[in-house]
Amino acid sequence: MPELPEVETTVRALRRPLVSQVIVDVRNDWPSHIVTPTLPEMQRRIRGRRVETIDRRGKYLLFSLSGGETLIIHLKMTGHLSVVPADTPPDKHDHTVFVLADGEELRFQDTRKFGRVYLVQDKQQVLGALGPEPLAAAFTAESLHERLQHRKRVLKPLLLDQTFVAGIGNIYADEALYYARLHPQRMSHSLAKIESQALYAGIQETLKLGIAREGASIDNYRKPDGSKGDMQNTVMVYGRAGEPCLRCGRPVERIVLGGRSTHFCPNCQK
Repeated sequence: MPELPEVETTVRALRRPLVSQVIVDVRNDWPSHIVTPTLPEMQRRIRGRRVETIDRRGKYLLFSLSGGETLIIHLKMTGHLSVVPADTPPDKHDHTVFVLADGEELRFQDTRKFGRVYLVQDKQQVLGALGPEPLAAAFTAESLHERLQHRKRVLKPLLLDQTFVAGIGNIYADEALYYARLHPQRMSHSLAKIESQALYAGIQETLKLGIAREGASIDNYRKPDGSKGDMQNTVMVYGRAGEPCLRCGRPVERIVLGGRSTHFCPNCQK
């Protein structure tokens, strides 16, 4: 957490208050937050830069700045971004703060301190290893099938591999596999073309629903304004171990794959 829908929701919410704003300074009290460059170098390079666009690549937020550089933020497990007046009392977990010329601040709150910040000339320095965007036009059922055939890996952990496809995390992988009626322990190269098509449709369905519901407020995620998303109220299997499957009524099961909780229906996903 957050995954593609949560990051996309955050991007959309931040565009209105941030695009065209000028950054006048940056503060940080947790050095590990900033991967590159050093804090003094980031302060020097970012001062006076205007936010021109805000986009997303996988789970990364991309702030394109005047002068050609890109500010990249990864929220990791507990990261939260908000834009607030500078005189708003700080939270003890506000570890990186961007001061804006209009008297507001972009605050990166991160309870577990796993989040990461980059300021780079070349985005590929950070994003180069990412797999395709699952909602992009170039990502098709055919291309997914081809990629699956070239891997010999357990299906659920493969979907979490950001070099295979970018943006899918634990929640949406479980949900996509449920929609596709595929067992999470299937080997990727064993999928027939029709099964790959079903998985493609499941990925599309769950990610688009997650965006429409503005993310799943499970664990720590909330929108920039502090309110919750709604996807958690429509999940079919994730977090529902022991509860009846909404298709067949059999209890949803939980196993651990690749160190991650995995939820599925043993009847619908044989």
